[in-house]
Amino acid sequence: MIKVAFLDRDGTINKDYPDEQWRNVKEPELLEGSIEGMQRMLELGYQIIIITNQYIIHDGIITLDDYNTFTNKLLSQLKKHHIEILDIFFCPHNDEDNCNCKKPKPGLILQALEKYDIDLTSSFYCGDSESDYLLAQYLHLPFYGIHFQGNNSTTVESLKEVCNYLR
Repeated sequence: MIKVAFLDRDGTINKDYPDEQWRNVKEPELLEGSIEGMQRMLELGYQIIIITNQYIIHDGIITLDDYNTFTNKLLSQLKKHHIEILDIFFCPHNDEDNCNCKKPKPGLILQALEKYDIDLTSSFYCGDSESDYLLAQYLHLPFYGIHFQGNNSTTVESLKEVCNYLR
């Protein structure tokens, strides 16, 4: 079984923007502490899986090609720092689709559990929003909130700071 660091993408690993601004974003801007944090997570034996809502695809703000191009650039940047991402699960839907994968619904992590032999009791979730927090709560995962104050969550400044709580 593997232990997993489930990480949100926008606002956790890379800079987030208001929805409409994503039309013009072509290059990932990594947040301070992201590289060091993910490197340390890997050193501690965690596999990294990115869990991300991308409803702006359904809303027509970006295309699936735009998403894939941005994601490939992000993965390339991470690889330069010897960070291998095990997998990425994303939801392109918005609320009207009533899917099971848009956070805080558990569909994306359930897909990961079907694909990999994951030990949830040794894993954790890190994100920057209420939907991330609620998803972690639903699956009983320890939650680390990047600049997020939620009940029973640990608020941190960066992925690097999350590592202070891991063993």
